[in-house]
Amino acid sequence: MNRTDYIFGLRPIIEALDAGRTIDKLMLKKDLQGEAAAELLELARAHKVPVQRVPVERLNRITMKNHQGAIALLAAIDYYPLDNLVPELFEQGGVPLIVALDGITDVRNFGAIARTCECAGVDAIILPQQESVSVTADAVKTSAGALMHIPVCRVPNLYLAVRQLKDSGCRIISTSDKGATRYTEIDFTLPTVIVMGAEDKGVSDGITRICDAYASIPEFGHINSLNVSVATGIMVYEAVRQRLNENFSMQ
Repeated sequence: MNRTDYIFGLRPIIEALDAGRTIDKLMLKKDLQGEAAAELLELARAHKVPVQRVPVERLNRITMKNHQGAIALLAAIDYYPLDNLVPELFEQGGVPLIVALDGITDVRNFGAIARTCECAGVDAIILPQQESVSVTADAVKTSAGALMHIPVCRVPNLYLAVRQLKDSGCRIISTSDKGATRYTEIDFTLPTVIVMGAEDKGVSDGITRICDAYASIPEFGHINSLNVSVATGIMVYEAVRQRLNENFSMQ
């Protein structure tokens, strides 16, 4: 980890938050207490920064300098506010195409997905704060720089975010291999959120229950397990194909 990827020390992190720096995650020593620690926690809550309590040994692996039990991992970009996303897209006359990632933790998969989304003109990527990848310098590098050009929204609760998008007029589409419609038969020309889940767990039950359609991608081999970045690419470019056929203007 490069020194520019993190800040350590209670007061420097507090000052960084006050200055508006985008912090990806705050790591605090398990038993850290005191007035400055309480102030930092309050600021982290106000700025919706995920906080992780860790053993001091983990902090020491990042830096042996006087971290005072607190290290902040910096985001490589400024996250885009979800509340602004759909209204702005509709005001611009667009038909939103958004990808939400549920439980994707592998940075290489995330980078490949971001690269595909940027090339395909996807309007935004949505990530949950917990149990998910985030936009680190490694993620930007893996995406070949695509993450510098596509809005990324990080939300405290992915289910509530997807619900909000549904209430805003977007159709929610997820992948499934049970009782699903072949992906080429689903209408992607409407405002759409494509939800992709982790390869081992799939899309969470709560989000699955509010989906408008479930897409299946045919598999004819022996392993029946498409990589999530490949599956995302298939879904996204089916949306592109349909929209081009309808003479959509792809950004």
